[in-house]
Amino acid sequence: MDLQLKPISKDGIPEAISKAELYRNLNESGEAESICRDILAADAENQTALRLLGLSITDQFNGSPADRFSEAESNFKSLRNEYERLYYAGILHERQAKAQLAAGRPPYTVGPLFEKALGYFERAEAIRPQGNDDAILRWNRCVRILQSRLGSDWRQFEAEPRLMRSLQLVSQSIRPIADSKRLPAIPLK
Repeated sequence: MDLQLKPISKDGIPEAISKAELYRNLNESGEAESICRDILAADAENQTALRLLGLSITDQFNGSPADRFSEAESNFKSLRNEYERLYYAGILHERQAKAQLAAGRPPYTVGPLFEKALGYFERAEAIRPQGNDDAILRWNRCVRILQSRLGSDWRQFEAEPRLMRSLQLVSQSIRPIADSKRLPAIPLK
């Protein structure tokens, strides 16, 4: 049997996008990812497929080193709209932080990821389309997660200055998606 991928037609892209969205809603992100790859093989710059592929990859984050952060980031960087690049960069960091928390990582080790997410959401909010409060909703969710563990969990940064410095260096080594400027740290106080 010849195991070759078969291309979809450009006329089939709208229906394929609907199916990818449906599979994501059914928590079948692997199926959605596969469909998005088929769409992108037919139309490499399809913005909806790039966005859905990035989201499908982040849906699969489990807090392990095998999470495909860079692959999702690359898809979001390919979005043409600056607001979307910033917003989805925030989603990327938020989902990585939440996956690492769920995997049992100490909250203070994922604080920098939440800080990056908040920075991206804040920048997206500043240029959001009128009536679009998605960046604010995501900001509020991140803040609620941080507030839910206020106290010793997040404050261990202050108790372990060497670890804090190491995490800052790691955080600074990740390039922001929208441009090469470093995001300012958002204090967790």
